[in-house]
Amino acid sequence: MILTYFGDGCFRFQSGERTLLVDPTNNRLKADLTLRTLVPTSVGAAIAGEIVYPGEYESEGMEITGLGVQEESTAKFLKTVYLVRWEDMSFGFLGHIARMPDAELLEAISGCDVLVVPFDGAHFLSVADAAKIAKQVDPHVVVPSFAQKPAELLKVLGQNAREEDKFVFKKKDIAGERGRVVLLKAI
Repeated sequence: MILTYFGDGCFRFQSGERTLLVDPTNNRLKADLTLRTLVPTSVGAAIAGEIVYPGEYESEGMEITGLGVQEESTAKFLKTVYLVRWEDMSFGFLGHIARMPDAELLEAISGCDVLVVPFDGAHFLSVADAAKIAKQVDPHVVVPSFAQKPAELLKVLGQNAREEDKFVFKKKDIAGERGRVVLLKAI
């Protein structure tokens, strides 16, 4: 699996010829399947190859569970958290959340292999909440998104890490890890 970061909340996961894109910021990036964690409520049906609403889906060999974030959704925008099961691994995407999610949502993504957590303290989670979620969900790997100062999360979690261009891994590579923070450079 190859994980690439494009800035903000945009990530591409690639395994062989299949790709999953999360929250693309432009239309130049292409993938077999795209997830959007924040969409205007005025959006009608999703276009082919895109998942934008809560629910259960199967596509491109992936099982996707979209969980609506009711307490943060508004009349204008719908926020969704996703859990993706793909190639014997699970990936949690917290997308655009700004507050500590309820226990039910955390339980649904608990134990995922890779957790993408947004934090910046202004529009997204605080560093303290991001660390609390990382400890509670207990993934093998934590990947920050929207992070203005990722060193703060590393400090709270008691870790050291350097930025990488991409993260290449297999399940066996991360199986022994617990909450390892992987910092990715935006390309």
